[in-house]
Amino acid sequence: MSTRPSTDSGDAGGTGTATTVPVPAVELTGIVKRFGNVVACDDVTLTVHRGEIHGLLGQNGAGKSTLMKILTGLVSPDSGRISIDGGQVSIPDPLAAAELGISMVHQHFSLIGPMRVWENVTLGERGHVDRASARRIVTEVGERYGLVVDPDRVVADLTTGERQRVELIKCLRRDPDLLILDEPTSVLTLNESRELFSVLRRVAKDDNKTVILISHKLDEILHATDRVTIMRGGAVVAHRKTGETDVRELAREMVGREVSRLSATSAVGALDALVEKVAEGATGTATAEGTERREVRLRVTDAHATGRDRRPLLRGLSLEVRAGEILGLAGVEGNGQAALGDLLSSLLELDKGGVEVCGKAVRTGRPGAMHAAGVGVVPEDRHVSGCVLDMTVAENLTMADLGEVARGVFVSPRRLRSRADRLIGEFGIAAPGPDTPMRQLSGGNQQKVVLARELAADPRVLVVAQPTRGLDVGAIEYMTERIQQAAQSGIAVLLISTELEEILTLAHRVVVIHRGAIVGEMDRSEVDVERLGMMMGGQAA
Repeated sequence: MSTRPSTDSGDAGGTGTATTVPVPAVELTGIVKRFGNVVACDDVTLTVHRGEIHGLLGQNGAGKSTLMKILTGLVSPDSGRISIDGGQVSIPDPLAAAELGISMVHQHFSLIGPMRVWENVTLGERGHVDRASARRIVTEVGERYGLVVDPDRVVADLTTGERQRVELIKCLRRDPDLLILDEPTSVLTLNESRELFSVLRRVAKDDNKTVILISHKLDEILHATDRVTIMRGGAVVAHRKTGETDVRELAREMVGREVSRLSATSAVGALDALVEKVAEGATGTATAEGTERREVRLRVTDAHATGRDRRPLLRGLSLEVRAGEILGLAGVEGNGQAALGDLLSSLLELDKGGVEVCGKAVRTGRPGAMHAAGVGVVPEDRHVSGCVLDMTVAENLTMADLGEVARGVFVSPRRLRSRADRLIGEFGIAAPGPDTPMRQLSGGNQQKVVLARELAADPRVLVVAQPTRGLDVGAIEYMTERIQQAAQSGIAVLLISTELEEILTLAHRVVVIHRGAIVGEMDRSEVDVERLGMMMGGQAA
């Protein structure tokens, strides 16, 4: 390890004593990166040492990923300096980063499903690849770091946690000096996340390497890192030793104000604190007392569906949601949540099974049938199926039902604007006016438009999928309150989310989805996070 001399003049004789200070493994100084008028990184300075796990904390859009893309050669900075082990370097592309010992595991896996593990690990290698040697590398790296996986398994047959292991083996086999992980637990169960952190600790401490963990979850940062740098709005706002801070301070630095509401606590990922409050019955969410006697508004029975590639999407899924209840659907991403959302948006036809709304069967896959039956849907990706960015706010607010603004077969511009003005005021949508194009609104206000449109239709059932993804804390608080109000008004709410914090904040009852089927259920007051995590991973609990 490189060191540099430092002088300490604090001795009694005042003569000064030479000491050595470890040279940072990585030092970024004054990094600036703009994308048009957006400043993604604003004079960012970051120092990371060998042997430590360094957390990079911030909300979505804070600049974390952009900064790491600069370090890995995927993005070029407009200005600033990068030093590795004390020497200034230029990183024009990922190959240069690899030569400097920098490797990154991205948030979304880069594996080829039909190929075997050893083939994926050696993908991109030049020249002849020896199968026996490749298999041996997978085995040796796996055993060294506790990432055991069969090198001959087809990646498509692996669990999400096993795929994460393969991604890590791909990086670690090159023996990098710096390992960067971008939101690595977004697709992992709680147990898989803990296993990952054990591996990272081994990489940092035993091998004296450097690990940077990018996250927006406070629990991960507190449990897994030694020091943390917090970013907000493209700038570094704080540096902290993890052992000398807590959830409240990190949350305050992360969002720029005191975070006191439970919904905000869930937004920044303070799962431990949230679980304690749930156990104490102090979450502030209206109770669902007596909902078991209320009308079943939504019933999905033995739902089977396949995709265009004939891959099973739903495998006998059944659930019920009653009036005034928020049912939380928990699960690791990619286990049928999107298919269920499509089903309730009339975008997916069942091969077998059925859907009932207020006791009446609704034909699946028929455009508009679910909406006509009283189902409102806030989809998980508002840009794909929730709104049309090139249309105006007014047009987006009325596209689902033109009845109120139409005269015969023609739309009345006056009625269109009047209705839009009313909903803009009622839902607090920050827009210059109803004729503003949707793409000019912030993500939070776009989400408000989608929610306003669905609630304005007076639904019997409201489906909200990943309702706070990509939103800031203020918008998250708003969405949380509106979902609670919807349930309190008697609407049956199905909350589909991969964030346990969000589900524990809002849901009265929790069901777990795994491989397209419901595998468990528990009342929120009886939630056992360990058991919940096991079910999310497909284990009996």
